[in-house]
Amino acid sequence: MISSWLSIALVTFIGIFPIANPFSTTVVFLTITEGFSEDRRKQQARLACIYMAVILITFLLLGTLIMNFFGISIPGLRIAGGLIVTGIGFGMLSPKSDNDTPKGSAQHGALKKDVAFTPLAMPMLSGPGSIAVTIGMATDANGIGENLAIVVGIGLVAFVSWLVLRASTRVVRFLGQSGMTAMGRIMGFLLVCVGIQFIVDGAHDFLSSPAFWAPILDAIRG
Repeated sequence: MISSWLSIALVTFIGIFPIANPFSTTVVFLTITEGFSEDRRKQQARLACIYMAVILITFLLLGTLIMNFFGISIPGLRIAGGLIVTGIGFGMLSPKSDNDTPKGSAQHGALKKDVAFTPLAMPMLSGPGSIAVTIGMATDANGIGENLAIVVGIGLVAFVSWLVLRASTRVVRFLGQSGMTAMGRIMGFLLVCVGIQFIVDGAHDFLSSPAFWAPILDAIRG
């Protein structure tokens, strides 16, 4: 039982961490906190990761309610989440050279005293891709134990992201521009694989559903 929960927590971490991608966020974080004291910068990093965990846990707990309210099926959610994740992955594999997004995020953040929630936590660390994966994990969870395991996985993502942001200056200096690019491409490839698997699972569930075949069989019999 414990090994099963640990596996769920690990899968949650592997599914969300490449999308949150705190390594790519470090450049933006350093830019929008320029002029901040070291203590202020550490505070913003801590709050951003706390906000990220709260956002994802909220969607974990309310994901099923949201799906029922809007009439979204599990296969449809998996396919939609897979398309989102795959799109993000391809974007990371072929990043823009002009870095428009970091500059825009920096200008937006410079106007705010608190940049922890926006743009760091939302949409950078806990954007649509992370939310889609979280809701997808929630649909497969059975019981309180598995949901708690997912929460642990989310907490682990938040903790590692905090460590990366806290040491952002050293991380960028250590990896260098080429290292950051390589890390982004590796994570992009992992995201494409995760997204394609989501689509395959969703399509399999949809095609295996009796509701899909019933009208076809009725038409053939008629």
